[in-house]
Amino acid sequence: MSIVPPPAAIPVRAVGRPDTEPERGRPVLWIVRHYPVTVVVLAPYALLIVPLAVLHANPDTGFVLRLLGAALLGTVAVETAALALRRRRWRPGVGAVNASYRHVYLAARIVAVVGVLASITGAQAGHGTIFTQLTADVAASPVTRVTSLAAGWSYLAFALLLASYLGGHAPRRRVLCWVGFLVAGQIVTVTATGITSPAFGYLSFLAAAGAVCGLLRAREVVVVGVVLLVAWPTLFTLRNELRVEGGVSVAADVTASDRLRLDLQLAEVAQHDAPVDVGQPGITDFARYGLVPRMLDPDRPPLSTGALINQYLGGSATSAYSFLALGNVYFIEGWSGVPLYYAGWAAVAVLLLRARGTPGPVRLTLFCFVLAGPLLWSSSHPDSMIGFLQHTVSALPVLLLLRRTRVKGRHAVGPQVRRQPVAAVRTGW
Repeated sequence: MSIVPPPAAIPVRAVGRPDTEPERGRPVLWIVRHYPVTVVVLAPYALLIVPLAVLHANPDTGFVLRLLGAALLGTVAVETAALALRRRRWRPGVGAVNASYRHVYLAARIVAVVGVLASITGAQAGHGTIFTQLTADVAASPVTRVTSLAAGWSYLAFALLLASYLGGHAPRRRVLCWVGFLVAGQIVTVTATGITSPAFGYLSFLAAAGAVCGLLRAREVVVVGVVLLVAWPTLFTLRNELRVEGGVSVAADVTASDRLRLDLQLAEVAQHDAPVDVGQPGITDFARYGLVPRMLDPDRPPLSTGALINQYLGGSATSAYSFLALGNVYFIEGWSGVPLYYAGWAAVAVLLLRARGTPGPVRLTLFCFVLAGPLLWSSSHPDSMIGFLQHTVSALPVLLLLRRTRVKGRHAVGPQVRRQPVAAVRTGW
């Protein structure tokens, strides 16, 4: 399922010489290479949501499939057009491009440590916890304002680790160890926040970005997914115990199996006449919340479209509800908005991966932010687009520093990289 094989396993070819060996007998790899966004959007529905709907005879299964089809219509159209317009010529491979950023692996490790520490420290100070959510308070201590500056650095760290791997700066084993460190940071953060959905969203992001960019193999993603499903009842119980210890009541009649019925959560949107205006963020909110750090605007109120939806459904402002990303897009934008939304973000992803040569750390980072926000199946629209802007602003200092320290020309590949052959490879990008 990998687009890019490990650099050490790629035979070195001269730039400009096409590989004449056809991709035969590898239809899955071909699909992932040429339709990565479509695969990312489709995967959670094909592997979990739709099978559960069919297994439990959900009466709204047809609606779920139509909604999914509308989203895939947008992604397939864009990626097919991109394939048709792609120039048939060779470009420097992704390995050579990322090899020129000789300090990217060091930056990845620093960002990983800072990102994990900021996430844990912010959670300990009350940022993003279930306890502050229920009181409708914003954790406004100086600590949370400072740690919010590193928002999205867990995603940034993974993107830079991908660039390190693709550029031959670090072997796969070491990169996976650092990925494990990032996952451990998410787990520790969950123990402080009492909310598991961000951690599962992060794991989904790792699986998607890692598989598309060649770091993770398909069987590894499947094995981890199965392990999580088996462990979910235990994790659900532990989460409830954490909440009870913090003074938060939990619904005794909601089981771990009930929480897995994501098809019901999505199908609920069929009961409403879309589009619906719940007072969701507008253009000025995008600029205020997406481009201005909270440290510079500490008095702004919390932003949660999920809370607005919950109020629309008759609930309170201290709780949030989501129809999943796909359902939220339909709920707020209507039927026509679904293919347009996914086509638009598919176009952004395609441009980041394929426009003007193969992507380096900067474009890989932005691509990861797209997968972690607007295209993540569990994200909340339109908050996820604001999150994309927040992550980009937060990552700018690191990305600009990497650009300034890039080595170009014949000295781009240092001795430590030459020990791992860097190839000009042809990818689906």
